[in-house]
Amino acid sequence: MFNNQYAEVLLKVRIPIYKKHFSTSREFSYIAGMNLEKLQTYCLSLPGTAEAFPFGETTLVFTVMGKLFALVDVNSFESINLKCDPEEVEELRERYEAVLPGYHMNKKHWNTILFDGSIPDSLLLEWVKNSYDLVVAKLPKKSREELGK
Repeated sequence: MFNNQYAEVLLKVRIPIYKKHFSTSREFSYIAGMNLEKLQTYCLSLPGTAEAFPFGETTLVFTVMGKLFALVDVNSFESINLKCDPEEVEELRERYEAVLPGYHMNKKHWNTILFDGSIPDSLLLEWVKNSYDLVVAKLPKKSREELGK
């Protein structure tokens, strides 16, 4: 599942988190809801996606055809930044305490979602897909055709 060059970094930062706070990774997944492996599996299942660490060894970025649609700190795994329709940004922030203006991002187009357990995994993955779809919609026609869109 992991690219070889990133596997070592991911394993180094994930294992201490699990062992320090929880007896098993299953216990961590149950308490925290979303986990890195689940998020990574879902993001990489979307057509044309890739992962990279362009902003340092702890910020995992998911892209579609080279364009950013999600990013997460693999060390703390406390939140995720996702692109959002500007017409929905404020509504989501008002409705959910765990949805904040995008940290270090354009706050008109990005939200930071805290992994505090208040957002169901199904809704979070729906927002990941929406972020992906927003980015795909802005790709050149040829790129969209390559993705089958």
